[in-house]
Amino acid sequence: MGRARARDAANPQARLEHGGIAEVAPSEFGSGFELIVDGTPQSHVDLDDPTHLHFEYIVRMGAVIDQLGPSASAPLSVLHLGAGALTVPRYIEATRPGSRQQVIELEAPLVALVREHLPLPRSAAIRIRIGDAREGLRRLPPALTGRCDLVVSDVFSGAQTPAHLTSLEFYREIADLLAPAGVLLVNVADGPGLAFARRQVATAMSVFDEVALLADTQVLKGRRFGNLVMAASRTPLPTEWLPRLLAAGPHPAKIAQDTEVAAFAKGAAIVTDADAVASPRPDASIFLR
Repeated sequence: MGRARARDAANPQARLEHGGIAEVAPSEFGSGFELIVDGTPQSHVDLDDPTHLHFEYIVRMGAVIDQLGPSASAPLSVLHLGAGALTVPRYIEATRPGSRQQVIELEAPLVALVREHLPLPRSAAIRIRIGDAREGLRRLPPALTGRCDLVVSDVFSGAQTPAHLTSLEFYREIADLLAPAGVLLVNVADGPGLAFARRQVATAMSVFDEVALLADTQVLKGRRFGNLVMAASRTPLPTEWLPRLLAAGPHPAKIAQDTEVAAFAKGAAIVTDADAVASPRPDASIFLR
């Protein structure tokens, strides 16, 4: 999902279940480290400052997360689908102490690599469960049903979101976990034409009353491949201050909602388990912007 990097044998590595190689390397963009999978940067972590969110789509997720709850420091109950280097869980732990977080990650070797070389704070209430994200939803404690303030879906296998994590049935399962004002954030990667993203928005709109998109303007117009953050909720999204925040940077973007997001999804077919497909393969520039 970004510029390929030559593997450095001196960096800690792990072979993943799907056969790829995960590596922890010093960041080429200043402070912190990157989790690199098969030569492509997947996550950025700054152990000295977990609030430093380097990749632009993660910055946008953070902007939404900051608006949740009665205050920007109130603890949240959070479920993460996909671990990466645990960038977002670290951010929530740093900005909202006392939050209770669950993470579902398929790749046990990746989790072991990250735990050893990019350790979590000892005080963090972050539980990591190994397994498929969809199956893991069904094995969560019943007490989480209807109690999650936030669900973050950011799952990639071989640089694509698996098909079974894109369907109507999948979004319905997530909706059951969310609290009445809970929010779902999804990393949607797509390219020119945005056919995949349009179907994802149409599918989410069939489950949630409110759906918004946060993205670079050129990506939102379908002019280049990139990441769109889809936010969804049963209640109005806390987006009052987001347009100003997104426009200010550090990665200028815009938010599409209401009639604009409805027009974006107009005519797109709802995805079901029967016809779901994986997201398109990304090009070589996403994480360099």
